[in-house]
Amino acid sequence: MKNSDFTTRLGFALHGIRSAWRHERSLRSQAYIALALVPLMLWLQPQPLWWAVVGIMVVLVLAAELFNTALEHLADHLHPEQHPAIGLVKDCAAGAVLLLSLGALWAAAWMVIDTLF
Repeated sequence: MKNSDFTTRLGFALHGIRSAWRHERSLRSQAYIALALVPLMLWLQPQPLWWAVVGIMVVLVLAAELFNTALEHLADHLHPEQHPAIGLVKDCAAGAVLLLSLGALWAAAWMVIDTLF
């Protein structure tokens, strides 16, 4: 609720993340990929800036996945029937996740190049 105390708002946020984790395969897949980066990063031992870049990209991709999930649930609730406009909204949200994921791959590639060469 608006103007609730911090712990209440934090509880709402954690509930949303837990719910998305339980019901959204895409979020779990993205999170598992992020976890797989940890051993790679430990092996490569990149500069601290690369740790920050990779961390930021991981958080951005996961946040985009949560926004996508929220938008899909809202659209399905407001308009449960198939509709081209609703489909386009959902496709655009999925496209945003895809673009961020490609950006994360781009950053990871440059980190590997910078670290190994």
